Amino acid sequence: MKFGWLSSHESYQPEVLADQAVQAENAGFDLVLGSDHFHPWVDDNSAAGFVWSWFGAVAARTQRVELATSVTCPLFHYHPALIAQAAATVDRLSGGRFMLGVGTGENINEGPMGFAFPGYKERIARMGEALEIIHRLFDGEKVDFSGEYYTADKARLYSPPIARVPVLMAAGGPKSAAFAGANADGLITSVKVPAETIEKVITPFTEAMSARGRSDAPILATRWVVLAGDDDEAWEALDTMRGLRAPGRLQAVDPMELRLAADQMDRQEILSKYTVVTGAEQLIEAYRPLVTDIGAEYVAIQVASTDPASAIELVGREVLPALRELN
Repeated sequence: MKFGWLSSHESYQPEVLADQAVQAENAGFDLVLGSDHFHPWVDDNSAAGFVWSWFGAVAARTQRVELATSVTCPLFHYHPALIAQAAATVDRLSGGRFMLGVGTGENINEGPMGFAFPGYKERIARMGEALEIIHRLFDGEKVDFSGEYYTADKARLYSPPIARVPVLMAAGGPKSAAFAGANADGLITSVKVPAETIEKVITPFTEAMSARGRSDAPILATRWVVLAGDDDEAWEALDTMRGLRAPGRLQAVDPMELRLAADQMDRQEILSKYTVVTGAEQLIEAYRPLVTDIGAEYVAIQVASTDPASAIELVGREVLPALRELN
């Protein structure tokens, strides 16, 4: 089992996150993940660096950790072939350390550039076409493709990945999980109640994978945790992410609207949607089920705190060794 650190591009500027990635490698993490946002969740103390440029810098400054998007959306403002090219380039720059995490997207990233954000039925249909194009490009094909949503005319990666890049798809329910099992190489899922995740996500995914004759597909399990001594510190730690739990999140294009909505909510209502912990022991207990129950190949540590450098040091020193003993 491997452990990852999520670098939140909605929360910190890319140069700060690059330093965090280096620190995470030095602290003993096996994987560094980067979120891919055009707009953040609030507009006051947030950020939104271009993750693909950032991966180039991180690839050059690290030697060992694997790298992955968590997640990018190859459906609207990116053509699927462009994402395949970006992933292949990061894979080459990192010496073969890259995994591509994909998802069906959010309007906060597509709407600002004028793209309509359709319902799930169209988004998952787009994902099917996108994954076919990406897989074929990773396989070294010269791709001709004419689908309902995308076209490719003799597209080819002339700087191909060192080895075939695994494509992991994010899923939170049975439809997307089964789709991921039928069309992707692995799964990314956020865990709140482990038993529900197993029933609604892990099982449909593994069943669909088994139907393809595969039993080796990696699962990456994630969980948001807030590390704070009290509620005031927890609210400060969630500052840049508070719009994520605001009403209208799925329709918004302007982070200002989500900030205003979040700041009108009761703070405790927002805090109640997160696991708030005060130290290493509670961090271990928060992530224990992802190790013992989910049995994921990768566990992504996603910690909001007022001092991320100290959080990385704490997790590397006390949490990772304890979690590794559980495996």
